[in-house]
Amino acid sequence: MQLVDAVFRFFEGWIDPFKPRDDYEPPNKFLAYVWHYVSQVKWAFMALLIYGFVNAVVEAVVFSYVGQLVDLLTQFEADGKHATGWAGLLAEVGNKLLIMFFVVALLRAAVVTFGALIEEQVIVPGFFMMMRWQSHKHVIGQSLSFFQNDLAGRISQKVFQSGMATGDMMISLLQVIWFVVIYAVTTAGLLFALDWQLGVVIAVWIAAFYAIARYFIPKVRDHARKSAETASGVSGRMVDSYSNIQTVKLHGDATQDDFILDAMHAHQQTIYPFTRTLTLMRVSLAVVNGVVISVVATIAIDLWLSEQSSLGSVAFVLALVLRLQLLSGRLLGNLNGFFRNVGVTQNTMELVAKPHDIQDERDAPAFEFKAGMIEFQNVSFHYDKVDGIIDNLNLKIRPGEKIGIVGPSGAGKTTLLHLLMRFYDPESGVVLIDGQEISQVQQDSLRSNFSFVQQDVQLFHRSVFENIAQGSGCADKAAVTRAAKLANAHEFIMQLEDGKGNKGYDVQVGERGVKLSGGQRQRIAIARALYRDAPILVLDEATSQLDSGVEEAIQENLATLMAGKTVFVVAHRLSTISRLDRLIVLDQGKIIDEGTHNDLISKPGLYADLWASQTNV
Repeated sequence: MQLVDAVFRFFEGWIDPFKPRDDYEPPNKFLAYVWHYVSQVKWAFMALLIYGFVNAVVEAVVFSYVGQLVDLLTQFEADGKHATGWAGLLAEVGNKLLIMFFVVALLRAAVVTFGALIEEQVIVPGFFMMMRWQSHKHVIGQSLSFFQNDLAGRISQKVFQSGMATGDMMISLLQVIWFVVIYAVTTAGLLFALDWQLGVVIAVWIAAFYAIARYFIPKVRDHARKSAETASGVSGRMVDSYSNIQTVKLHGDATQDDFILDAMHAHQQTIYPFTRTLTLMRVSLAVVNGVVISVVATIAIDLWLSEQSSLGSVAFVLALVLRLQLLSGRLLGNLNGFFRNVGVTQNTMELVAKPHDIQDERDAPAFEFKAGMIEFQNVSFHYDKVDGIIDNLNLKIRPGEKIGIVGPSGAGKTTLLHLLMRFYDPESGVVLIDGQEISQVQQDSLRSNFSFVQQDVQLFHRSVFENIAQGSGCADKAAVTRAAKLANAHEFIMQLEDGKGNKGYDVQVGERGVKLSGGQRQRIAIARALYRDAPILVLDEATSQLDSGVEEAIQENLATLMAGKTVFVVAHRLSTISRLDRLIVLDQGKIIDEGTHNDLISKPGLYADLWASQTNV
């Protein structure tokens, strides 16, 4: 077993699927897309190509032994040596039988073993995972709008199936299709050597098979691509429903059933023409195969009757042609699978190979935080809409200044923060931090200087500890606990327990944190920001789901955290921001007023009206 394990480990180590690359973006042309991944491990596919060739030749030779063996035994009996048994047979043709045994029992097994190791130990775990990982690395770098405009389930399915579809396509091409092609050519050569008529029939059969494939395969490919697209739509809608299960339960399952059923109906309508094409293709091949077998059998028998060939030759011809017929069915099935995978690969390529909307400039330097001076210079952004969300906005924030942003819904408050963290690029104008234009520096290094808490808290289906320490390569347990205490979350965390017996910080919070209340989720998100302790703090309705007592306790700790930091706070509850250094009043993407709380309530305006409505003054 140790030797077997060593062999497995040797082949499994051929590909490192997680090897880092400078650039994970693949080309968006089909052949270039496939070659982008295949070329990284081309020696593995070259080994599969060699295996397919050798295996096909060995397979054809093995079937030729049927005829040779019949002729040997027939001659042995005709010479009156039947009574000598094995001893006489081995003495007469032992060397030939030994060669046959070596090829059938040993060489063939060795070739198949090599092919199995390449496919199952190298390509399936290595290449499949390499494509998935690299596809994920490219997709995860897409802009915020990329994910907002699609279903998460649909995206994840395409990323996951990218490796399997492309890998299966290459395996079918090099192991099966290539094998059958070589086998067919070898068969034609052997039959030509026996009689030219037999060779011509096989040549005609190859031409007929090519014609069938040429007619049907493009249809199969197109149907496969359409089927893959609608299938990912079904998956995406299912995940969308499952991830919002509480809302589904509240409003009843019927509307969600219709939502998913529509997608399934659409998928089914793409399957019908697909399967009809497959059926017609199989029937066409069956008719051609039946005619070829009958003609070859007739010619072989005629040659034997006219004493131009032996009985062994007849057996050899029929065995070879029957095997070819079986392989043609296998080939057609694999062509079907091959072009299904071509369709799926094309479908995934359209998503996976999509260039990033927001990209780092080539050789962009890392962002260098200095003091926290922030400037918006003539910034406009519209989300591709006609009406402006942010229109020609100018704003300057001093290092360490605490800024509150207020305004009605749709005024552009959150958009302003997203532009600051470069989740979007302005359509015009620039954003600078410490004199550095943020579109000219590395995104990751820029965002590492932000702590961000938003109203729509995003938690992972992981432990409380992992959620608070998110983004930290080596989490400090004491620091996590301290952050949770500052966020007024430690007490409720210690009371948590899940169905698997985990307690406290080890409890799994469920998808998007569904096992926790809204207030608990927000406190964990605040703890995450406190743990990160970045020099720029962004709070977007960070305490909106907390009761006033908890919010007041957290505000005291946040005040300590804000010391020395540049801070942005968005809040509808104006008491939350009234003590900040400066308040910015936004409306329709423009700054209509600014000043301290006392400045703004002392004069007529939107802020004073909002304050009066909340305090009943």
